Amino acid sequence: MELHDSAGLLRKMKFVFRLMTVASVGVAVLLAGCDQQDSEHAMQKFKAFLNAIKPDALLLRGLTPGVTTEAQIRDQMGQPETERTFADGSKRLEYPRGPQGVTTYMVDIDPQGKLRAVTQVLSAENFAKVRQGMTEDEVRRLLGKPGEVAVYRLKPETVWSWKWNEGPPAGEAYFNVHFNAEGVVYTTSRSDIIRGR
Repeated sequence: MELHDSAGLLRKMKFVFRLMTVASVGVAVLLAGCDQQDSEHAMQKFKAFLNAIKPDALLLRGLTPGVTTEAQIRDQMGQPETERTFADGSKRLEYPRGPQGVTTYMVDIDPQGKLRAVTQVLSAENFAKVRQGMTEDEVRRLLGKPGEVAVYRLKPETVWSWKWNEGPPAGEAYFNVHFNAEGVVYTTSRSDIIRGR
């Protein structure tokens, strides 16, 4: 089983390397005709693109609690989707790997600016923490940015959905949180991913 996982990771890394090579050539051509400010902006966008497609193993490689600094995390993982600062000076950075990814990482930084923990939050354990009466902000803090948001005006409700990996035999599915008109959770559900459409 371990050999199969290594082969799959190697294939992904080769694909990413090829994609990065093609993208690098494209960026180099674009930058040739840009001034300094345009070049910096283009490089930031290119770096964000590379971080978005980077396999999780590369995204998280070498991050060590108590050692890795916030600056090193941002350099390796890119700009977080959301950053929350707490009263004690600690921070939580949110890195969703979506909208079609099946992971969202919450990176906790201690008050001294060092990595405390990296947690993949799209899990059955975290989904079980979603309770009736929670606000949209409370759910967002727990699960991160949803991959899809659907608004049903006639019902009225808003449904946030996260794609995640349930494991065998089901594989990937959606976890859905249903909010009423007041923006409060009233139920959750699960739905299958329909392939081939």
